[in-house]
Amino acid sequence: MVVDIKQKSKFNLQPIHQRVSVTFNYEVYFTQNLFELKNPTLAQVITADGETKPKKVVAVVDAGILQHHPELVKQLVAYTKFYAEIVAIAAEPMIISGGEAAKNDRTLVDQIQQQIEAAGLCRHCYVLAIGGGAVLDLVGYAAATAHRGIRLIRIPTTVLAQNDSGVGVKNGINAFGKKNFLGTFAPPYAVINDSAFLTTLDDRDWRSGIAEAIKVALIKDASFFDYIHSHSAALAQRDMDTMQQVIYRCAQLHLEHIANSGDPFEMGSSRPLDFGHWAAHKLEHLTNYRLRHGEAVAIGIALDCTYSYLVGLLDCSQWQRVLSTLSALGFTLYVPEMVEKLSQMEDPDCLFRGLTEFREHLGGELTLMLLQRIGKGVEVHEVDLFLYRQAISLLREF
Repeated sequence: MVVDIKQKSKFNLQPIHQRVSVTFNYEVYFTQNLFELKNPTLAQVITADGETKPKKVVAVVDAGILQHHPELVKQLVAYTKFYAEIVAIAAEPMIISGGEAAKNDRTLVDQIQQQIEAAGLCRHCYVLAIGGGAVLDLVGYAAATAHRGIRLIRIPTTVLAQNDSGVGVKNGINAFGKKNFLGTFAPPYAVINDSAFLTTLDDRDWRSGIAEAIKVALIKDASFFDYIHSHSAALAQRDMDTMQQVIYRCAQLHLEHIANSGDPFEMGSSRPLDFGHWAAHKLEHLTNYRLRHGEAVAIGIALDCTYSYLVGLLDCSQWQRVLSTLSALGFTLYVPEMVEKLSQMEDPDCLFRGLTEFREHLGGELTLMLLQRIGKGVEVHEVDLFLYRQAISLLREF
């Protein structure tokens, strides 16, 4: 039997077309010593909506911060008591392990949501997420899915979170061996960057966040890359003024892209801000998260820049300048997991499986950002795996 799907019947009504426009507004603040009583920033953020009643707040704190800031929870509680007319802490702050392990533990989402429910928070209350990028992603996912969205205030405590993940609109956790498989697009209510947290970072976490700044500079702002290149020694030596300039400009470029790209929630197949990330996400998994996210991104950037050079997009001098800058900052640009099982594309532990997973995550056709010149990216939809193998060999020799 052949059915003519074009044939109309009395049940075929014309579709109703509807278009909904939603505007999101949120501020990114920069301060120091946020929880000192004389610092009104957090209280001002909470009162910005104009409502006069004290707002209930639940706080989730990255346990790693407490190693260097052991009084943080006491300071937070004291702060809410001092500003009791504005904010009311509704439960003991919840302390969870940070790092990628947090995003691999789906039970933490339930625990956070249980605390939100037990504290009686509504959609006009607040969840404070205090920690590195992984904790912010996890808490953001829990907040976005409780009551279909509770106001989230992110307080990033690492370079990477302050200049990249913490200022964006994405939340998520890992599942099925894949990075950010479960998640939401849910802009925060506000982001508050406190530079005091950066003073106690270890060298790896200090360095890791610079990778995201290099990423956005390479595809969007050549002068910003020049600044990072010329100040690489100062950054490596942990000069705070230089780092603050890098964080501010990186956050600014990310926010400009989110607002002006025309695809803030990534409905299409293009994701230019994930330059270098197809390999980075896979390497994090292959190294069992021995690599920090920023360290993996640095390798992914080096790999895609080297491939860009081999296919004739990027000239040799600029390619070498990128690698020398990454190296000067202290990044390792090769790990053995890059070549293990490289010839076995069907093996889930093959690096090139990251290309398939990257396409699946975006949907549609494979879309990779490569580098045409410093400050100018170009998207491609096909790659030559033989040249990528060559690129890996060059990085191993470098």
